[in-house]
Amino acid sequence: MKTVFIKTPAEIAYMYEANQIVAEVLLSLERIVDSGVSTFDLDQLAEELCNKHKAKPAFKGYRDFPACLCVSINEEVVHGIPSRKRKLNKGDIVSLDFGVFFKGFFGDSAVTLPVGVIDADKEKLLKVTERSLELAIEQVQVGNRISDISNVVQKSVEHNGFAVVRQFVGHGIGKSLHEGPEIPNFVQRGSSPRIVEGMVLAIEPMVNAGKHDVRVLKDGWTVVTVDKKNSAHFEHSVAATANGPVILSLRQDFAVKGK
Repeated sequence: MKTVFIKTPAEIAYMYEANQIVAEVLLSLERIVDSGVSTFDLDQLAEELCNKHKAKPAFKGYRDFPACLCVSINEEVVHGIPSRKRKLNKGDIVSLDFGVFFKGFFGDSAVTLPVGVIDADKEKLLKVTERSLELAIEQVQVGNRISDISNVVQKSVEHNGFAVVRQFVGHGIGKSLHEGPEIPNFVQRGSSPRIVEGMVLAIEPMVNAGKHDVRVLKDGWTVVTVDKKNSAHFEHSVAATANGPVILSLRQDFAVKGK
């Protein structure tokens, strides 16, 4: 079990800086997502913007991951490796997961985007997944439990006929990319940790249009749905404060407002 580290207000301020770099990069990537753009192009822009801010890409080299950006298309759930050969097509959905290391702290966020016009089923999948993240963030209240986050995600997702991925979970974040506590998107047996002031949580619902089962491809990274149905992924880094949740990686397009 990974250690839970409580952050001071000063440390949370540094984490806000790191996460705002992540937010800016994701917004910049969103502007160029289009048919014909390669996943390598997206990765290159992410690295250029990271260098501009004098930040270090969080994922590149992490357990030998070869890129700065995780790009996962349609049935790919998470950890897709960018490639010059892989290009976006109209009607795809693409998940962009990005993180940085800046001033001693990590930032981490993800968004799933449409490539042009998408069908109604994909549109619903994106809306339900993002809404589950909004509901999860509302549960980041001092005194609540991590299971309160898990509960609202699972209920909102399954109510809409989708499934939450069980093999991968959210996590604490700070001086390490992955800290305690784990944040599953489904309720597990037994008690879960209390949310206390100073926790910073990377909450990331991963939602499948079909069943929850996933597998890892031969590249050792790319996670796909077993039934080959679509998947969506949204993530924010959120600080627990006495005044409620503060979304450190808040983008201007996200519905829940930080305090």
